[in-house]
Amino acid sequence: MDLQLTEEQHMIQQAARDFASSEIAPVAAKHDISGEFPLANIKAMGELGLMGIEVPEQYGGAGMDAVAYVLAMIEIAAADAAHSTIMSVNNTLYCNGIMQYGSEDQKQKFVRPVASGEAIAAYALTESQSGSDASNMRSTAKKTADGKHYVINAKKSWITSGPEARYLVLFAKTDADAGAKGISAFIIDTSVEGFSCGKTEPKLGIRASATCEIELSDYHCPADCLLGKEGAGFKIAMSVLDAGRIGIAAQAVGIARAAYEASLEYVRERQAFGREIGSFQMIQAKIADMKTKLEAARLLTLNAALKKIESQSNGVRFTVEGSMAKLFASEAAMWITHQAVQIHGGMGYSKEMPIERYFRDAKITEIYEGTSEIQRLVIARMETGLR
Repeated sequence: MDLQLTEEQHMIQQAARDFASSEIAPVAAKHDISGEFPLANIKAMGELGLMGIEVPEQYGGAGMDAVAYVLAMIEIAAADAAHSTIMSVNNTLYCNGIMQYGSEDQKQKFVRPVASGEAIAAYALTESQSGSDASNMRSTAKKTADGKHYVINAKKSWITSGPEARYLVLFAKTDADAGAKGISAFIIDTSVEGFSCGKTEPKLGIRASATCEIELSDYHCPADCLLGKEGAGFKIAMSVLDAGRIGIAAQAVGIARAAYEASLEYVRERQAFGREIGSFQMIQAKIADMKTKLEAARLLTLNAALKKIESQSNGVRFTVEGSMAKLFASEAAMWITHQAVQIHGGMGYSKEMPIERYFRDAKITEIYEGTSEIQRLVIARMETGLR
């Protein structure tokens, strides 16, 4: 695995780190408490190229690769997980899918404003009865007699950035009797009549990343907003999630790094029984394990990013690498933030410090874009060939 970073990769990593330090970290706690969507920061991130890192420059992006995306995601997530969640959806679930499966017109019309930060995007797959079992959806899309539109009726749940999104990729059944092969993907303009947002979810963590239900009622979607071919939606959804899981792994690494670095500083300064608590063997054991898990998670995530880059030339799927990175990094983040709370004691439980926020934010990385249980199924089935 070649870990020699290019000059461009170093540059976007540093740009993300500088922005995270100066603009995100100072307001992270405020946004966590209020739940206010950080629109100004997201637009500024778009201007820096962070909302479409792998999107070619001719479509409004930074024209970089998956490693650059991972490096930038880690920096943003270390400052605030909610900002990185919005960044992840724009980059991998939305832009990545349209760049891979969309037409030239779709790329120009729907990718450019999102990659440049002018518009917020979302990804609508989950329904109340179909989370891990994504093919068990009830949303429908029926073509009109003249063939110019699809009439979509859908109700989707847990839509990240839903209340703020101008565009989203939505999945619905065009053939109710064909199972997963009857699902198609559509690019939705939320300003069109027939689209509405439901309740905003009161979440445990990533609170500034607005999440809501959405509903489409007799929504007329132009036929040229079909993404890919009819019936290819489930394949598109799973392919996009392969890339999305790398982003969540990077997010988990960022959260874990923030918790680890705060703990390292704390154990050097906090004294008990006449000496720094970092000199006690039980604390040293925690620090050693935290560092090891953090580094392993980082390397698995970078490896998955490299496999994604390779897949563009050799066509080999990176599903296993993405799932391993997401599984390990998310569970490492949960463990590391737990240890950080323990190390900080009462202050780790207090909102006066960001430790409890890291702990709350880490939990979602084990759930969205495929739970840890689903990642284990994916890895085992891909490796054994058995179902």
